[in-house]
Amino acid sequence: GTNASLLKDKGVAASLKAAAKPMIIVGQGALCGASGSAVLKAARDLADKYCIKHDWNGFNVLHTAASRVGGLDLGLVTDGGVDSILSDAAKGKLKAVILLGADEIDTSSLNDCYTIYIGTHGDEGVKHADAILPSAAYTEKSGTYVNTEGRIQQTTKAVNAPGSAKEDWTILRALSEVLGQTLPYDSLAQIRERMTSLAASDNSWADFGTKGDLSGDLAVAVTDFYKTNPIARSSAILDDVIAASAAGMEATGTNG
Repeated sequence: GTNASLLKDKGVAASLKAAAKPMIIVGQGALCGASGSAVLKAARDLADKYCIKHDWNGFNVLHTAASRVGGLDLGLVTDGGVDSILSDAAKGKLKAVILLGADEIDTSSLNDCYTIYIGTHGDEGVKHADAILPSAAYTEKSGTYVNTEGRIQQTTKAVNAPGSAKEDWTILRALSEVLGQTLPYDSLAQIRERMTSLAASDNSWADFGTKGDLSGDLAVAVTDFYKTNPIARSSAILDDVIAASAAGMEATGTNG
């Protein structure tokens, strides 16, 4: 189907209006085409009309890489996105780049740029890295996560990180000291306190997207959902499960 047929469907609007907790979940397949910005604007306006209440925000966007929503919530964005960073690196405009678990991008343009990689599993991000700072996996640190509804979830460390691996925040804290711009955080509790204060001060529901043509078709943004992060991609067991599942579906003639 097309983006326009869904966003302008009167039945969709009626269902949202009648729901106690109406929710819109926008997938990247609706946003990655030429009409993506217009689709985002239309979905946002629809949510503003039916899904935003004093005690409920039912607007959600699915992404194709882990931690991307958290990064956006923290304001870790730049004009032109990652493409502008990679382009500047290819043109020799950047002296150094720090990749924080960035394994879902093509890093070939970083070949001549001093690259520091912070991560766990030696995926795409380390192909052109000049320095690797090993960090803790999600099971090896106490973390704070945002689920699809934007609700905060916290986890407790299950095991210690191996070797010289450190929790991400301690690596960034050490780097800041070396650069002469020491961050004022010496504990996880201090970081979470700062996160809480920032979240409390930012309750805006800003406008985003641009008005335009909605005629673009829906696309498939992820071809293999189960291998969209480096931890899953490095799992031999998961490879066997996916292969067995594909063989089973082929044998029975089913899809998906």
